[in-house]
Amino acid sequence: MREPAYRWVVLTAGGIMGCIAMGSLFSLPVLLTPMTEATGWSRTGISAAMTVAFLAMAFTSIVWGALSDRFGARPVVAAGSLLFGASLLAASQATSLWQFQAAFGAGCGIAVGAFFAPMMSTVTGWFTTRIGLAVSLVSAGIGLAPVTMSPLVARLIERMDWRQVIVTLAIILVATTLPLAMLLRRPPPQGEVAPLTGTDGAVAPVPTAGMNVRQALMSPQFIVIVLTNFLCCATHAGPIFHTVSYPQLCGIALGAAVTIYSVEGLAGMGGRIGFGVAADRWGAKRILVIGLLAQACGALAYYFVRDLWAFYVVAATFGFIYAGIMPLYNVLIRESFPMRMMGTIMGGTGLGGGLGMAIGPVLGGWIFDRTGSYGGLYLTSFALGLGAVLVAMTFRPFPKPAAVPVPA
Repeated sequence: MREPAYRWVVLTAGGIMGCIAMGSLFSLPVLLTPMTEATGWSRTGISAAMTVAFLAMAFTSIVWGALSDRFGARPVVAAGSLLFGASLLAASQATSLWQFQAAFGAGCGIAVGAFFAPMMSTVTGWFTTRIGLAVSLVSAGIGLAPVTMSPLVARLIERMDWRQVIVTLAIILVATTLPLAMLLRRPPPQGEVAPLTGTDGAVAPVPTAGMNVRQALMSPQFIVIVLTNFLCCATHAGPIFHTVSYPQLCGIALGAAVTIYSVEGLAGMGGRIGFGVAADRWGAKRILVIGLLAQACGALAYYFVRDLWAFYVVAATFGFIYAGIMPLYNVLIRESFPMRMMGTIMGGTGLGGGLGMAIGPVLGGWIFDRTGSYGGLYLTSFALGLGAVLVAMTFRPFPKPAAVPVPA
């Protein structure tokens, strides 16, 4: 049976919303230095707002995912859009560091969780073939954030103070994501879309069709995916967040430093698609392990760069790798767990990723405040990356039931 054409509308809407949401959250690295100079707040304190955001996202992702399993992605993402806009407005009015951490950190962090697990589970539900490519295309939209939103924020901060920039972001976010959320529809029932098929043309049923949510969340496969995602995100969170501030310490101007971040994001778009296509061909686990090892080496490479051209080379390589890895977790989940709990499982996996992302910003700020250098951050990221490789290698798929030949 042919897959519905509307799946491309859902995919496109998801990619655009991911770009706006992630770009708004990652406006903070661009605003870090101007905010420090304007407020006197420490880099560690401002960076901690990002840590709070990732913690909030981590602990609420499974809730948003479970809500999307029950009610669909449309109302969940719409609620997230309104909450995100309100949180940004509150952050723009903060008069103390703790107020900013609460509004931007907790508020935006909770809100951004409403976008990813519900959106990704919905997109994967519309596809039964080329799942790796579909997930990668949505992620490629998210990868546009450093290429679009970050330069926009850099332009705005040249003309406005940081508070006005955040208000502008709130308006842009709600005006774009709320209408796009209305385009999201529940995937067709399983009976209306062909089941997952193997390369031999035989039906390949999900091996966990009779599993309940508790069994899924307690399974070794789920635990390995969550732990790998935690270590993976802990590896790249610090280098990503401090991509703009580190080059500035090396004497590179803000405008040029933002272009490094954009190069990283632009390369990531290619990585997401390239890794997705490779996963469809050679298997998600194999490509994930290779990518995790390359990511660890890429994080370490930042330790040795000081010049603008070197930053471009490392950023392009690192961005291609870390962005390409991230969609593979969703491919593994889609291949392993029943569709009826997809939002919950992806949200649970987001818990590990969110906790990992929470480490990087504050770790980098803490290391810098105490040593005057980011060198320790990149060495730590390398060690975390090697840990992710070792854990990923322990993943074993569920035993698959016998395939049933497709009727002629």
